[in-house]
Amino acid sequence: MFGKRSEGAKVARPRPVPPAGSQTGPGVPMGGGKAVAKQAAGEGEKPVPAVPARTIAPAPAKPPRSEEYYDVKTTVFNALIDTIDLTQLAKLDAEAAREEIRDIVSEIISIKNVVMSIAEQEELLEDICNDVLGYGPLEPLLARDDIADIMVNGADTCYIEVGGKVEPAPIRFADNSQLMNICQRIVSQVGRRVDESSPICDARLPDGSRVNVIAPPLAIDGPTLTIRKFKKDKLTLGQLVQFGSISPEGATILEIIGRVRCNVLISGGTGSGKTTLLNCLTGFIDEDERIITCEDSAELQLQQPHVVRLETRPPNLEGEGEITMRDLVRNCLRMRPERIIVGEVRGPEAFDLLQAMNTGHDGSMGTLHANSPREAISRLESMIMMGGFQLPPKTIREMITGSIDVIIQAARLRDGSRKITHITEVLGMEGDVVTLQNIFVFDIDGTDANGRLIGKHRSTGIARPRFWSRAEYYNEEKRLAEALAAAEVQDLHGNPLGEQNV
Repeated sequence: MFGKRSEGAKVARPRPVPPAGSQTGPGVPMGGGKAVAKQAAGEGEKPVPAVPARTIAPAPAKPPRSEEYYDVKTTVFNALIDTIDLTQLAKLDAEAAREEIRDIVSEIISIKNVVMSIAEQEELLEDICNDVLGYGPLEPLLARDDIADIMVNGADTCYIEVGGKVEPAPIRFADNSQLMNICQRIVSQVGRRVDESSPICDARLPDGSRVNVIAPPLAIDGPTLTIRKFKKDKLTLGQLVQFGSISPEGATILEIIGRVRCNVLISGGTGSGKTTLLNCLTGFIDEDERIITCEDSAELQLQQPHVVRLETRPPNLEGEGEITMRDLVRNCLRMRPERIIVGEVRGPEAFDLLQAMNTGHDGSMGTLHANSPREAISRLESMIMMGGFQLPPKTIREMITGSIDVIIQAARLRDGSRKITHITEVLGMEGDVVTLQNIFVFDIDGTDANGRLIGKHRSTGIARPRFWSRAEYYNEEKRLAEALAAAEVQDLHGNPLGEQNV
């Protein structure tokens, strides 16, 4: 990695160098011909000031680090880059490379007479390892499973979402160049790029977390990085019940909807949990079904053995080679799918997904951004018309009603909690109007002493939903009837709530 390897394959490391003026031993071999010994002892360099102890505090409640800390880190990091051979480092596995870097940094700290406590030195070692091998200051945030979103607004500002609330994060980057390098490292792992000529990029981390980068000149205050984190352990419908996102009866209804191959559209706002809910529903797909997923950046975590994952591709430097979501959905139809799952419907691919749902691919699913089931229908209609299809609005609505069976509405409430607020059936047309029917809803009753919203999930009293025949075909009608009966309530006037338009 740096210098010559000894006979055994252990990489040679620099040894501490005596202070200037004393008799030195053999030179320290360095990659590229540069020596830390020369930098530390032969150039009259002043010792680096100590890092104040108060700047290093245990996670997660760290105070912002001082400028002295970043001065020390920059000096040590530059010496490390001059010392190591990155081509050799790349040949080692992650753990071995991390150990090599830690050993070299420890030697550099000793050579440069940096006065640090053991805790301070350990944190500096970890930071530099993250800079060289990982995602720098982002690493401790990515390691925390309680963080849902990481929002970096330039080198000096970072926010995180914890428990549905946004708060400042105690990290910063050395400068915008370091932040940009980390952004490029992330997107290059999935074959994409971000620079001045292509300043907007969607990508993903190895664990499936969604990444968006927008770089200067579009981002005025420096590169802006947004990461929607995925939990290490995939959430299940049972865990959503524990969190209060849905009641046990509602979870049973969702399970049956996923199992009996209803065509499902999951609607909700940004950060409402649409993708998480889609993941949960796919858990009830039989293992002998062939599933094809289409996504802009692969996020879904299906557990079935027969899954084909497809991902869109942006254009290259010449503006060619783009593969759109519509291209993927259309190609799916030639791949003998039993279910097609679209991570997010946001354009003309809505037409092709509806066509697939209506031509024998029962049980297909997708998500879109909308604030209510009624608005989801309008959004679908708008997307199809934006694709240039010269169809009358009534024809489009008839296609929607003939394709989609159930709309599931997810919402992020004002207290930060996420709830499934509607399970709604698409019944058909009355004139030019699409008829919807709520099966299950969430009612807000007020707030508690801590400002958390209080509410309940309830059935609207529909005894036989439209997909009852599907439930009978899969021998699920008894469970469906029990779940609906257990959740049934009456309205404020004591009248059972029956069919309704929304």
